[in-house]
Amino acid sequence: MADETDHITTSLGNGADTAPQIALISQYVKDLSFENPNAPAVYQWQDQPQIDVQFNIGAEKVGEEVLEIALKIDVKAVAPQGTAFAVELLYAAIFGMRNVPEDQVQPFMLAEAPRLIFPFARRVLADAIRDGGFPPLLLDPIDFGALYLQQAQQMEVTSGEPAGHA
Repeated sequence: MADETDHITTSLGNGADTAPQIALISQYVKDLSFENPNAPAVYQWQDQPQIDVQFNIGAEKVGEEVLEIALKIDVKAVAPQGTAFAVELLYAAIFGMRNVPEDQVQPFMLAEAPRLIFPFARRVLADAIRDGGFPPLLLDPIDFGALYLQQAQQMEVTSGEPAGHA
């Protein structure tokens, strides 16, 4: 007598794929500029420069289910004698997104995606500054999620509507 479990099969439905999915497709340096306007004199300056770092996040839909997220980092080092160096980096990544709820797209684009690519942009920036003859600038980690929430709260206060409502 045959065991009844030999004839039991598992059937998976052929329903639509509705699970949210996000995948990092590629990441790359889109633009990089390093300026050293006072070389070679800058290498003899004794004063430590003041470092100013600015960030900007851009998001653009480049396909039906494809987004490009760009992290722009501008760094300027200024000493009393003048500008030591200036760096502009535009580091981007392509993400595929499918079945992501509309209310989750913006938080991903402005918080999670920059968090994922920031370590790579940080390395490119540090290498460019080091290759320019200066000590590498190691930026502290940034809590993009907290920055996103802070901006959302500011938008809510200034518009008088809850964030995320049109």
